[in-house]
Amino acid sequence: MRLLFLAVLRRHTGNAITAQRVRDHLEAAGHVCILKNALDFESPSEISNFIKAESLEAAMALHLYRGGRLLPGHGIPFGIIFGGTDLNEDVKQGEKNKVMGKVLEEARFAVAFTESMKETAQRQWPHAKDKIYVQSQGIATVPNTTFNWDTFLQRSEINQSADNLHVFLLICGLRQVKDPLYLVDAFSEWHQEEPSVYMVIVGPEVDPVFTREVKAKVKRTPGVRLIGEMAREDLHAVVKNCFAVVNSSVSEGMSAAILEAMDLEVPVLARNIPGNAAVVKHEVTGLLFSDPQEGWLSGIQPLHKPSGFYWTTVRSSGGSRYCCKEASIAVNETESRSVSHQEESGRARSSPEPRAS
Repeated sequence: MRLLFLAVLRRHTGNAITAQRVRDHLEAAGHVCILKNALDFESPSEISNFIKAESLEAAMALHLYRGGRLLPGHGIPFGIIFGGTDLNEDVKQGEKNKVMGKVLEEARFAVAFTESMKETAQRQWPHAKDKIYVQSQGIATVPNTTFNWDTFLQRSEINQSADNLHVFLLICGLRQVKDPLYLVDAFSEWHQEEPSVYMVIVGPEVDPVFTREVKAKVKRTPGVRLIGEMAREDLHAVVKNCFAVVNSSVSEGMSAAILEAMDLEVPVLARNIPGNAAVVKHEVTGLLFSDPQEGWLSGIQPLHKPSGFYWTTVRSSGGSRYCCKEASIAVNETESRSVSHQEESGRARSSPEPRAS
């Protein structure tokens, strides 16, 4: 079958990586999948012409509004994969909500990454409740084996020995919904009391106006660094070397950065929002926080409980899925592995003392 797949394909963003992975899976199943940037089409008529020119038989879109709004009315069946911003942000805007509801009327199916996303969609568009399914996102990590961590630290202007550092990595495109400045002041205060602690923000410049705000704030804030977008393999190598991955988003569908950190056996600290709570079980598979103060005072210490955390990665032909248990329990008959952060992975590092309140 010849398929059109629409998504917003900004380089090095979670949506782009997810779209590429889904395309690869469809092509491995024997289909021809033409992945196109939804932003390249200004109207449904352009999509119609493209469908005819390429003899396309069906279509799919990642993001109900950005991609989905272009698909109705072309006489071919299509499905939708919810992104996150569509359900968490666009749904609050009346006209966009109306458009998305009409898209779901014609869609053959819609896929949500989590049960909470499915429930949100069903509340908003009850007429589509029977066509919404849950399929958790898969991931695969490919860290660059030749990546030089010391060179990265120099590039980040962190002039300390790598052995004594505690780098907390926040991976996101620079836009307001990712809220990268939420933790900046807390980390800066902690850095001034414990110089080994750094917060490093990595990601593409998505919103130019907000990017300028982030750059200005980081420039005047000790202990916080900002790095531009990185190739996927290099970014995975950075994740593997950091102390923990942080997510401070206002809303998420399912964070690929969190899943990738888990796959690489790196601790996760995530803001307590529905999208993150669907993946992270507090003090079992990671740590959830509701404000910066809570994150450091009640969050860091459990990272080094004697029992440690056990990460279980389940791999299948479609990529990798992450599951995590407090004990080493196989959750699938496919290849799986469990690693204790404290005892088996060799990655346990002494934690700096959290600052007193």
